Amino acid sequence: QVRLVESGGGSVQSGGSLRLSCRASGIIFSMYAMYWFRQAPGKEREFVGAISGSGGRTDYVDSVKGRFVISRDNAKNSVYLQMSSLKPEDTAVYYCKVDYRIRSFWGQGTQVTVSS
Repeated sequence: QVRLVESGGGSVQSGGSLRLSCRASGIIFSMYAMYWFRQAPGKEREFVGAISGSGGRTDYVDSVKGRFVISRDNAKNSVYLQMSSLKPEDTAVYYCKVDYRIRSFWGQGTQVTVSS
C-alpha cells in the first residue's frame, strides 16, 4: 500500500521558482530516504536529489546545486523540492521516489515547464 502523491508543478518563466510536494503513505516515512528524479522528452530519467530519513543529509546533481533545495516534514509524511533560478533546461516531468524493501515506488509525476 505504498503510495506517493505529487503536486506543485506548473509553468514558470526563466528565473522563477516552484515548490514541488510529495506526500507518502504506507510506510514509516522517517525511516526512508526520499529521492527526486526528472525526465525530459527524449531523454533518460535522471537523478535530481535526495534527502536522508532524518532530513540531516542531502545530495544533488551538479546541475541543480545552489538552485534546488530538498526538505522534508516527517510529521506530514512529505518531501519537498524548492526550485529557484529555474532554467529552460529544467523543463521535465518530476518524480519522487522511495526504495522500500526490494522495489522502488514512484509518484505519478508532475510537469514543470520553464519558458524563456
